Amino acid sequence: MLRNSPFFQLYLARLREFVRQPARIFWVYGFPMLLAVVLGFAFQNRPPAPVQADLVAGPAAAAIEKAVADHNALAAAASASARGIAPTVELSVLPEAQALHRLKTGKTPIVIIPDGETSWTYQYDPTRPEAASARLAIDDVLQQAAGRTNPRATTDVLVTEPGSRYIDFLIPGLIGINAMGGGLWGVGFFLVNMRIGKLLKCFVATPMPRRDFLGAILASRLTFLIPDLAVLLLLGVFVYGMPIHGSLLLVIALDVIGALAFAGIGLLVASRASSTETVSGLMNLVMLPMWLFSGVFFASERFPSFFQPFIQALPLTQLVNALRLVILEGAGLDSFDVLKAIAILGAWAIGTFWLALRLFKWT
Repeated sequence: MLRNSPFFQLYLARLREFVRQPARIFWVYGFPMLLAVVLGFAFQNRPPAPVQADLVAGPAAAAIEKAVADHNALAAAASASARGIAPTVELSVLPEAQALHRLKTGKTPIVIIPDGETSWTYQYDPTRPEAASARLAIDDVLQQAAGRTNPRATTDVLVTEPGSRYIDFLIPGLIGINAMGGGLWGVGFFLVNMRIGKLLKCFVATPMPRRDFLGAILASRLTFLIPDLAVLLLLGVFVYGMPIHGSLLLVIALDVIGALAFAGIGLLVASRASSTETVSGLMNLVMLPMWLFSGVFFASERFPSFFQPFIQALPLTQLVNALRLVILEGAGLDSFDVLKAIAILGAWAIGTFWLALRLFKWT
């Protein structure tokens, strides 16, 4: 009977062990939700941050102060009338020595030094991106105030619809990295800890097949996957208004296939590792390229074309891309890209589990 089978008993033991360790529950469920909340707050819809600058006090500083004040009033009016959100400028008028000290210590991105009524000097570090952008924004304000006219009219159309925001792009990426972390650390690290504690030796004396032992570990990981996915999806939908245009069942299926692929990699990495140092190094070696290249936080297409075959072969790339296609674009099983992702993830899952079965050692 199933209840007396080694697979089922190991599966229950794995569930009980997980529930009895609050730290694991936090890292599996609490941390991804916390990460989504923090990043969602950081990238929520709001006006551009004001441009910060220090102005050296003096007789010629009044004209610059007036130009900035007039611009800020126009920027507020443009924002209120939904004609576009122009960044305001926050000036701190200080003595020259204090302003330059703040620049040197990184407390301000740029210092404006008036040379007279009609000229001024910008002092800033060009290697700081915010300094270069502040220089462009402030110079545009001051040149406009001096009488420069723009030869072509422009209109700002702000894209803030749910489904096209950064937080909508981010949530599928967080689902992907959580599936990766749970599969690799939740499976691989667990096995190595059992090997270090000599617990695996106890199973050698039993008639239990190796496939039942490894299969029970995979099944327990999948049991916790659905609540984990639900937490992030509920957070995205009800807190940030993220739409789900495609099939929810397909989203779940993709996450399960992706989790199997990462669990297989975790089994393979831990199949012969005999110390926490070894498995930690191997896990980081596997995870780091996917953290960097798989498009979790920004599009993977930014990397050079010659590097794309390697990036597209990574399981996290395929999982994240497929989740975004289904959630944000409503793609289904008739989409070639979704089918390709399923095929690549399936190949990773089957291939790594097959290799792990043959390479796995109990001691």
